[in-house]
Amino acid sequence: MKIIDISREVLSCPVYPGDPVATLETIKNIGDESDYTLSKIDMCLHNGTHMDAPLHFLPNGSDITEMNLEQFIGPCAVIETNVSMITGAMVEEYFPRNVKKILVKSNGKAVFHESAASELYYLGYELVGTDSMTVEPEGSDGRTHRVFMMNDIAVLENLDLSNVKSGEYFLCATPIKIAGAEAAPVRAVLISDYIFWSGNKQ
Repeated sequence: MKIIDISREVLSCPVYPGDPVATLETIKNIGDESDYTLSKIDMCLHNGTHMDAPLHFLPNGSDITEMNLEQFIGPCAVIETNVSMITGAMVEEYFPRNVKKILVKSNGKAVFHESAASELYYLGYELVGTDSMTVEPEGSDGRTHRVFMMNDIAVLENLDLSNVKSGEYFLCATPIKIAGAEAAPVRAVLISDYIFWSGNKQ
């Protein structure tokens, strides 16, 4: 089974302008009057590769623990683009129809117009991922996020797709379970030659 790590390392990756930089602090070291190492991390939930929950932009939206796990796991497609703004017309013309999860490789440049978010909902998508730090332009009012979230489309941001070719994969991108959180870190991976099996029927 070939596994491709598409997550960014939290402490070294760039952060969204204005967000705090993640820091790791060692509390105990082996040999320093301790038998074990113990650390704590201070980070924004939107540092590194992460999943947004509806609560991020909707006042009464679901938190990260209330989202459907099936949204984060399953067949997906990776497509590559050189454009900076993905529109609804582009989604209609170029996005595949045989999957419900899509990842966009753009060298961190592409964002989504709200018309693209609406078209993705119309086509039945349940997850959108991007190698950009956000799905919409910096400084925008969140309207693209809101369209995704009002229509229960999971938003996976800040992926590392540098070693991934366009094509079909199996995605595993489950966020950490944090009650009340509007987002959570994700260790996202793609499996390119997956085989699954089931146990005895109950």
